[in-house]
Amino acid sequence: MKGRFSVTAFPLFPLNLFLPFILFLIPIILYTTVCMSLPSLDEYIGKISIVSSIEQVEAVRHELFGRKAGVMTLAMKDLAEKSPEERRTKGQELNVLKVKLEALISARLQAIATLSIDTLAEGDSLDVTLDLPVAEKGHKHPIHEYIRKAEEVFGRMGFDTASGPELETEDYNFNKLNIPESHPARDLQDTFWVSSLDRTVLRTHTSPMQIRYMEEKKPPFRMICAGKVYRKDSDATHSPMFHQIEGLMIGKTVSLANMKAVMETAVRELVDPNVDFRWRTGYFPFVEPGLEMDLRWRGDESKSREGRWLEVVGCGMVHPQVLRNVGIDPNEFQGFAFGFGVERMLMIRHQIPDLRSFFEGDLRFLRQF
Repeated sequence: MKGRFSVTAFPLFPLNLFLPFILFLIPIILYTTVCMSLPSLDEYIGKISIVSSIEQVEAVRHELFGRKAGVMTLAMKDLAEKSPEERRTKGQELNVLKVKLEALISARLQAIATLSIDTLAEGDSLDVTLDLPVAEKGHKHPIHEYIRKAEEVFGRMGFDTASGPELETEDYNFNKLNIPESHPARDLQDTFWVSSLDRTVLRTHTSPMQIRYMEEKKPPFRMICAGKVYRKDSDATHSPMFHQIEGLMIGKTVSLANMKAVMETAVRELVDPNVDFRWRTGYFPFVEPGLEMDLRWRGDESKSREGRWLEVVGCGMVHPQVLRNVGIDPNEFQGFAFGFGVERMLMIRHQIPDLRSFFEGDLRFLRQF
């Protein structure tokens, strides 16, 4: 239609005829552009000398020696287009320049590192007169430390140290200690029975070690045994698990007076030289006669959960039947046995009203020891 523009009025440019030529020119144009844009290598000598951080030095290094677009990398690639004579001459020049640039970069890195140390020494100097924070050190739990101390005290009195299993048989825990089958200590409400088939329990006291020790040793002897024991009790002065120290002394002339002397010496060393104590009679199936030692609460008596006196030791002369059970003639040998609670001794020593504090893991409590 007349008066309207039509694209068909102009012939299409035959691009398909020139496409191979254009594709041939593109690499040449790009290479020429890159070569023309390469800055003088000498200017990098000045650039290296003024950078002020390790990051900046590394950036310059990448500009020079980057694997794909580094200035020196491209210059080396350019040698492939040179004649053999030019390649040899130019290659030598580039190698010399490369060594010089690498040396300058290394020197600059060293200078920056030295400068950083000097700056730190001036701006963040160390005052050697200041006291360092006290490093917190761990220590043994007061129970374990007390047991170690008890072993040392009794060791000076000639007592051997022994240990035994916490899982005991009914025979060792009750029968051989002359505890009758009707005794309430055997009841389920008092004792942790493990198996009704092989009649095993978590030991209710450390006294089974008396039997085991006497079965292996021949009198005379002296022995103590420390360890955990288990009973179904829980209050301010009782715990389902606590620690006892058992003692045994057998000989031909051992008497009740010897026992009192040993116990009073131990208590004065393990609690306090001036501690108040009292003796009273008590009943235990494995000793005859039986005694108990009470210690008087130290400090404010209103804080004691048990009142003025706290029972800490059960003891007495070993029952003749117990000696017979292990093959010792009670007409020839006699002796005494005792057992005391570690936690109760510590309660008196440090005026701790609640035994359960030892097992709560509260660092505020434990750091006091």
